[in-house]
Amino acid sequence: MPGLIAIVGRPNVGKSALFNRIVGRRIAIVHDQPGVTRDRVSAEAEWRGRAFTLVDTGGIGLLRGEKAHDVIVRAAMEQVELAIASAEVIVLVVDAREGLMPLDREVAERLRRSGKPVLVAANKADTPQTQSLAVEFSELGFERVFPVSAIHGLGVEALMNAAVALLPTTPPPPADTARDTTDSEQGVAEPLKLAIVGRPNVGKSSIINALVGSPRVIVSPVPGTTRDAVDVPFEVETDGVRQRYVLIDTAGIRKKRRIADSIEFFSVQRAEHSIERCDIAVLVLDAEAGVLEQDKKIGGKILDAQKACVIAVNKWDLYEEAVRRMRSSRDAKKLPPDMPITLAEFAEWVQRQLFFLDFAPVIFTSATTGFHLDRLLEAVRYVAAQLQQKIPTALLNRALHDAVERRQPASRTGHRLKFFYATQLRTAPPTFLLFVNREDLLTEPYKKYLADSIRRAFGYEGCPIVLRARARPRDGERARSPERPRAAKR
Repeated sequence: MPGLIAIVGRPNVGKSALFNRIVGRRIAIVHDQPGVTRDRVSAEAEWRGRAFTLVDTGGIGLLRGEKAHDVIVRAAMEQVELAIASAEVIVLVVDAREGLMPLDREVAERLRRSGKPVLVAANKADTPQTQSLAVEFSELGFERVFPVSAIHGLGVEALMNAAVALLPTTPPPPADTARDTTDSEQGVAEPLKLAIVGRPNVGKSSIINALVGSPRVIVSPVPGTTRDAVDVPFEVETDGVRQRYVLIDTAGIRKKRRIADSIEFFSVQRAEHSIERCDIAVLVLDAEAGVLEQDKKIGGKILDAQKACVIAVNKWDLYEEAVRRMRSSRDAKKLPPDMPITLAEFAEWVQRQLFFLDFAPVIFTSATTGFHLDRLLEAVRYVAAQLQQKIPTALLNRALHDAVERRQPASRTGHRLKFFYATQLRTAPPTFLLFVNREDLLTEPYKKYLADSIRRAFGYEGCPIVLRARARPRDGERARSPERPRAAKR
């Protein structure tokens, strides 16, 4: 990652608003309630031609000697400390309207101990009066104080010019290696974006932390811990090939009637947007809870967005332990006859429940023990390769011709659907254009049959198949211009 600038400060001083202003888009959730940001939210940004990574953090809300008894608050504080440790420049945000507070002094003392260069941004300086009050923050002992307004963009340019100037400059490589680097970079693929989605408390953040091998996002038994959609860069080497990913940790998607406040509303909105911008969605289920109605609704959102999908049944170790206890107890005979016991039985049951995602592979995992996390990545790599398939037109038409021969389309009011030929339009998602005599004769059930036939012929595991129909004029039929109607008979 390029030079890292961390935004820190006490709660509710406008850190997330400043973060969004600098990166130029709404990434972090902004709200009047203190403590909205919990995880480290990062984004690649550029200022006057200089690339860097900007990190938003949760508010530092503890004075020296105080202890965080809440597990979420304690984890948020750890995330702030990690951001400070990895930053090369720190922007300390304070509130110009409220003036210098004891907690500002405590945060400043922590930053001084880090030894990192620190710039003070006196936020909410929207008027000349509040701008003049920013001088008070020079008491914190840092060299420069910048009056800014994150909402209106005032003073941000001067702040960022100073911050970027403090980033270490990397010397350019020698001429020979520069040419090699450029050539190699041209073949480097963009990182694969994986949205980790599901209901609250199914283990989404735990899976991400287990994959990257560090506490990158906050994990707690409290549902709704994750609020922002957090992008986590991740690299893994397989058979000598280095593969790059962006793991998108998302808030748990609840039923609409259970969304308690505006913060949760925006959290769910961010999660749904993550499905839209990802390459592959990993739908996480809780093995103990099984497939619930909300799991099906989230699966429906993945299908509507036409995204590739892998289903991860998490907490498999807990499910196995529960089955083991039931078998060894006196009530072993009361085990439900249809209760899935083995991995294969559970996978079949999941695909029956999520029949509309029956093309998605089912992987069983445990973020706690690391069970099958390697298989989860294998499934992701396989689905990504399937997404890139380009089917030759001749083979595609042969497969569709065989499918039509096996099962003729139903006729409607004396008209029968006729196929002329098909071609592939795009790869992600796999989209095919079918030329037919009449578009309205291609029904949804028959589309499903043809899509399944294409999948049997060419694979496409984990990939939705999109079929579009277009009517082709019959041979000898001339298109008439609407501006030149047929002349009337005399």
